[in-house]
Amino acid sequence: MMKKLLMASAALAMLTGAVPATANHHKKNGVEMTDAGLQSILNDQSRADDKARDAYRHPAQTLNFFEVKPGQTVVEYGPGGGWYTRILVPYLADSGKYVAINADSSATDFPNRAREARTKGWPESFPDTAAQWTGIDAKKILAFESDEMPDDMKGKVDRILIFRSLHGMLNSNRADSELRLLRDMLADDGMIGIVQHRAKPDASYAMSNGSKGYLKQASVVDLFELNGFELVSESEINANPKDMANYPDGVWTLPPVLRSGDADKAKYQAIGESDRMTLLFKKRP
Repeated sequence: MMKKLLMASAALAMLTGAVPATANHHKKNGVEMTDAGLQSILNDQSRADDKARDAYRHPAQTLNFFEVKPGQTVVEYGPGGGWYTRILVPYLADSGKYVAINADSSATDFPNRAREARTKGWPESFPDTAAQWTGIDAKKILAFESDEMPDDMKGKVDRILIFRSLHGMLNSNRADSELRLLRDMLADDGMIGIVQHRAKPDASYAMSNGSKGYLKQASVVDLFELNGFELVSESEINANPKDMANYPDGVWTLPPVLRSGDADKAKYQAIGESDRMTLLFKKRP
């Protein structure tokens, strides 16, 4: 059923440019949601555990804002535990291409050989892991380190998505080099979508340098402009004004991590997940 919905949605969009007649057609936070195939994936029983996060992560609205569509080649940078992977892989499986990218590991100092082996073996192991998550054939799932993407794919990527991991690039002192590698992957009209924990505009350096998970939105825009991108649009889809973004343990104080354990657990659960910027950049000539 899911496959048929995805194929119908893609075919109608290509032939008519119109919204499929069977699609949910409404708006949330000003972002139009029209893709019946995506809604089918989001409502699938296999997402029973992941669905609890939808209220904070707004996947349908976010992917719509980033203009992600079947038929595209989409890179997910740093997929981690795979929350978005489990949406993107089935969404793109029939007519598009999903590519997972992790950072270049060649300059990483590993604490032990086991960690090094896991990290360097990730491009080979991740497709099987994602296949187990989604039921999609591992042969349809690609994974590379950022410096090892095949030359014939460079300049062919429609979208690159970075969900809540930009601070990790900065913390490891590789933001500039990684963003430039990602830029080379994009087609001339390709775009990069960012969802990132947001520091307050007047936050101290200690609270906004990435070590607490938070970054200032203006700093993120400056970083991308420095590395060959131009801001296209911004959205408050993933905003959370309850998040004060000033916790000693950083963003991990809040759900889903709840680093403080039972201490003030109810308070942090009432706040919910972090306040997040949602930004769309295009590749600048």
